[in-house]
Amino acid sequence: MENSDPRAALDALVVEHGESYAALSRMIGRNDAYLQQYVRRGSPRMLAESDRRALAGYFGVPETRLGGRETLSPGVTVPLLDVAAAAGAGSLLAQEDDARGRQFDPALLRFLGIRPADATVIGVTGDSMSPTLEHGDEILVDRASRVIGKRPALFVLRLEGVLMVKRLSRAGDRIAIASDNPAYPPIRPQPVSAVDVIGRVAWLGRVPG
Repeated sequence: MENSDPRAALDALVVEHGESYAALSRMIGRNDAYLQQYVRRGSPRMLAESDRRALAGYFGVPETRLGGRETLSPGVTVPLLDVAAAAGAGSLLAQEDDARGRQFDPALLRFLGIRPADATVIGVTGDSMSPTLEHGDEILVDRASRVIGKRPALFVLRLEGVLMVKRLSRAGDRIAIASDNPAYPPIRPQPVSAVDVIGRVAWLGRVPG
């Protein structure tokens, strides 16, 4: 929780970091007494935006801690491909460049470790990945994450011209392609060269039904 009193917050930061008001005042281009007067006497009544930004950056804290207004981060538009990643038999890729978009909080993308330029949203059809993925779900795909390991993980892939989402794992020069729904048998392991990995599934969006 941020300190509601920016003067007390600045004073605490100065003590915590062993700084001096005079040195900090000079750093932001003010006279030596400027920040001490701000904290002790309330003059100026509030910090200038440029001073607050410089101090927050120096101490590595959000500007809100020093009295800045909290602002919402603008959303990142992630393309929504006008194709279906089939969770059943598969769906032929068509109009892959015809994209709409979904808004994502940039903080979520950072938490997931995905660069906005590498993110794509694709719709799921079919039930072969149930209960993990259901028909109508939307998945966020990290197109920069394409390495298949020994541990099974969800990926979107293209196999023989068909786009699908499956659980992939690698053993030697073969890739195992499995469904989560036991009613669907696994696809015969494929040579690495035969599987075009689009990206790893990093997030699932489900519409309540």
